[in-house]
Amino acid sequence: MKRSTNIKSIILVVSMAILSLNSCKKDNTVSLDDELQFAKLEAITISSTTAIKGSGSSTDSLFAMDACKKGNKKTRVEQSLLPASVLSYLSANYAGHSFMKAYQIANQSTAVLDSYVIIVQFNDKPVAIKFDAGGNFVKVLEIREGRNMKGKGGWHAGGCFDNRDGKQRDTLVISAIPAAIKTYMSSNYPTDTLVHAFVNKDLSIVLISKNIDFYATSFSAATTFIKRIQLPAGHAKGRSIEASALPSNATSYLNATYPNYVFKKAFELKVNGTLKGYLVLIDANLTKYAIHFDAKGQFVKGITIR
Repeated sequence: MKRSTNIKSIILVVSMAILSLNSCKKDNTVSLDDELQFAKLEAITISSTTAIKGSGSSTDSLFAMDACKKGNKKTRVEQSLLPASVLSYLSANYAGHSFMKAYQIANQSTAVLDSYVIIVQFNDKPVAIKFDAGGNFVKVLEIREGRNMKGKGGWHAGGCFDNRDGKQRDTLVISAIPAAIKTYMSSNYPTDTLVHAFVNKDLSIVLISKNIDFYATSFSAATTFIKRIQLPAGHAKGRSIEASALPSNATSYLNATYPNYVFKKAFELKVNGTLKGYLVLIDANLTKYAIHFDAKGQFVKGITIR
């Protein structure tokens, strides 16, 4: 019996070794702690759950999914050596971010550069972004906790990304908005009509309002004004719609560009009764984005809200 157990243990170790060799190849500059490999899940360790403000007391590693492919190798690269287009994109879309680390992803056998993976800290949470070899934005990588590496959900109840169950627990009803914030809005933007509100993990609050254009106004947990941005929708009347009402190519774009995103809100945009496009609000790894599509569902513009 003991010999049988030992044989099984040896087989298990050998199987794990084979699995590791078949996954994304490691460059000597990357330690074993910098990656966790599962079959068909090529991920990069980016930080721990402590990097997410309001994530709770339990600690786990955070991984950026689909960061590389089999036959690739990844090498750490300094911020100063990144393409100018990457740095410009980060400054424009993640203003105030802190650089954490970056990788070059290259073909293992030919050494041809495939892509870059950049990790930044933005509003007290990490964001992992993939760019192609020319420094052009590709997508925001899905982030998972270590315990959720296997399976399709990528979340567990009470975890950092438990809003992926679609229950919209971060929605704040208009009547529950703190009085100080309501007073600020009525004093500074009296013609705004509030259409939605969110409360983030760090307890900051984002209000979505309409005043000819759509706006997102952010406040800290202490109800202090943070910023106000115009959402990419243009001068149009907005009617709230469900995710199922979006054109299929708009949905395909969201799935490809923000893997495992959470649908938050969408508006059908019309001018004089003619459909002009769609404004979609989503959550990707605790960061909220506003995406504008034209009437045919083609991508127009996307901005980071908070």
